[in-house]
Amino acid sequence: MRFDIKITGGTVYDGNGGAGVKTNIGIKNGVITEVGDCAGAASETIDASGHIVTPGFIDLHTHYDGQISWDEELAPSVNHGVTTAVMGNCGVGFAPCRAADRDKLIRLMEGVEDIPGTALHEGLTWDWETFPEYMNAIDAKPHTIDFAVMIPHDPLRVYVMGDRAVFDKPATPDEIKAMSDVVREAMEAGACGVSTGRSDFHKTSDGDWTPGSEAGIDELKGIASALSHLDYGVLQAVNDFDMVRPGETFDTEFELMEAFFRAGDGRPGSMSLMERDFAPDDWKKIIARVEELNAGGLDISLQVAPRAIGAINGLQCTFHPLMAFPSYIAISDKPLSQRVAILRNPAFKAKLLSETPVTLSGPDSGVPPLVDMMIANFTNLAEKQFLLDLDGRVDYEQTADQSIAGMARRDGVSVWEKAYDLMLEDDGKALIYFPVYNYTNMNYDNVLTMMRHPKALPGLSDGGAHVGTICDASFPTYLLSHWTRDRLSRGKQGIELSRAVQMLTGNSADYLGLTDRGRLASGQRADINVIDYDKLTLGVPKMVQDLPAGGQRLIQPVSGYKATLVKGERVIEDDIITPARPGRLVRFGQNAA
Repeated sequence: MRFDIKITGGTVYDGNGGAGVKTNIGIKNGVITEVGDCAGAASETIDASGHIVTPGFIDLHTHYDGQISWDEELAPSVNHGVTTAVMGNCGVGFAPCRAADRDKLIRLMEGVEDIPGTALHEGLTWDWETFPEYMNAIDAKPHTIDFAVMIPHDPLRVYVMGDRAVFDKPATPDEIKAMSDVVREAMEAGACGVSTGRSDFHKTSDGDWTPGSEAGIDELKGIASALSHLDYGVLQAVNDFDMVRPGETFDTEFELMEAFFRAGDGRPGSMSLMERDFAPDDWKKIIARVEELNAGGLDISLQVAPRAIGAINGLQCTFHPLMAFPSYIAISDKPLSQRVAILRNPAFKAKLLSETPVTLSGPDSGVPPLVDMMIANFTNLAEKQFLLDLDGRVDYEQTADQSIAGMARRDGVSVWEKAYDLMLEDDGKALIYFPVYNYTNMNYDNVLTMMRHPKALPGLSDGGAHVGTICDASFPTYLLSHWTRDRLSRGKQGIELSRAVQMLTGNSADYLGLTDRGRLASGQRADINVIDYDKLTLGVPKMVQDLPAGGQRLIQPVSGYKATLVKGERVIEDDIITPARPGRLVRFGQNAA
C-alpha cells in the first residue's frame, strides 16, 4: 500500500493561519507523506467529508505530572484534540524528589493544584529521584498522546535546600549553583524548559507558601541561566503581581520576572495573562511591560485562556458557598445523599442561613484566602455566579440577569437562599459557575483583546489539576466552538477559525521549538484531528470517581471528534478513546531539536 491511512474530502486547516482548503492527506509510518490528490491505495481511509482537518493541538499548560505515572489515557485532554501536552507548569511537580520529601510534594500539589492527596499517595509510582530518572519512568509507560516536561522550581528547591526551602529562607550561592546544575542536567536529558510560580492563590494543603514563591532575584536568575548556550528550552512563569508578600508591588514583582527571563540568554518565555477583579488593569500593564521587553530583544509570549479562569462550585466540589457555615461544617464529612437530605430540612435551612460564615483559611489550612473573601462577599459576587447546566447545555458567557442574584431578584428571595436551593437541584449534583478571573465586565470582550495580541498563546487549561473545581482541559474545544462559531452567531466579535487553529497548533509548536508537528505538511508527524465542526459541542461537566483511592474529578463530555491521530495511530474514534497508545515523551535537544 502506498499509504497506511488516507484522510479524504475534508477542509484542511494546515496550522499556518491560511484559509481552509478541501484536499486529502496521505500518511505512511506515522508521517504525513502528501497533502493533495494522494492517488493510490491505502490500508485505511477516513472520510472527512463535511469535516475540518487540523493538526493535533498542543496544550502548553497542563499538570499531569502525577497522573501520567499511573494513567495511560491522559483524559480529558486527549478527548479535546490534544496530541502533545506540556507538564511541569507553575513551578510544581514531582521531580526531582528524594524519598523523604515525597509527602511534602504531595501536600504541595494537593494545595496548589487541587489534586486529592489520597489519589497521589496511592497512584504515584515514585520510581525516580532525579529528573532524568523521572523522565525515563514516565516514558517507559504507554500513553495516548505525547508529552513534554519542564523542570519545576518548587521540587527543585526542596531537592537542593531540604526543609529550608519552605521556611522563607534565601538560597545560598552554593544552593543556587546546585539548582542550576540540576536544571542543566534535566535540560540535557530532554526537558523542554523550567517553570516558576509566584501566586497568592497557591499554597500547600498545610497552608504554607509554595517554595518557589520565596525565591529571590539571584535564585530566579540562577535557575534560568541553566538554559544559556542551549538552542532549545523555554521559561514559564505564573505571577499575580499584586502583593505576593508585604511591601511587594506590581513593579517589584515584574522586575523579578524580567530578571528571570533575561537570565535565559535569549530563550523564549511565557507568562500567564488574565483579568482580575481586584486589579482590573494589571493585564494591560503586563501587556505593556512585555511589549517593552520584546522591543528590547526578548521573546516573551502571553498565555491566555479562551474563557474565564473560573471555579465550578457545588456540594460535590472542592468549594461551594455553604462550606463555611458552622451547621454545614458539622455535616460536611457525610456522604452526599445524607447531606442533601439534611439540607432539605426547612428547620436546618433556616438555622444555617441565620449563621455567620467562619474563616477557613489561615495557618495550617490549605484553603486559600480568596475562598474566605468570596464567601464574605457572596451577596455582591452572586451577580456573576451562574447555573452551568442550562437544559443540558453549558454557557460560560452569561449575563447578570441569568446570575444567582438575578434569579433571587426575580423570585423575591435572598441570594443566599437562592444559592442554597440551587445547590440541592439534581440531588445535590448541581454546579454553579463562578468566573473568578476574566469576567470583570460580565463579558469576554477583554478576553478577546488578550487573545488577539500577536504574542498570545492559548494556555492555562491546567489539564490534570484543580480536578474538583474546574474542567478547563476543554479549552481547545471551547476556543473552536465558542470563539469561531457560537459567539459570532450572537452578533458578537470572535476569532477566525483559521487563526484559532494556528494558535492551537503552529504557534504553540513554534514557541516550544518543535519542528516536527503543529502543521499539516509533507514530512510532519501525523498528529491530526478530524472534527465535525458544525456539531462540535461541550456537555455539562460531571463528577466522576475514577482516580486512585476513589478520588473524584470533573470531566466534561464532548462530541464532534471523528478522529484524533497521534503519529498516525487513531487514539480517538467518534469521541471514544481507543486502545492505541502511541504517545511518548518528547525529548528536546534530541528527537525534537
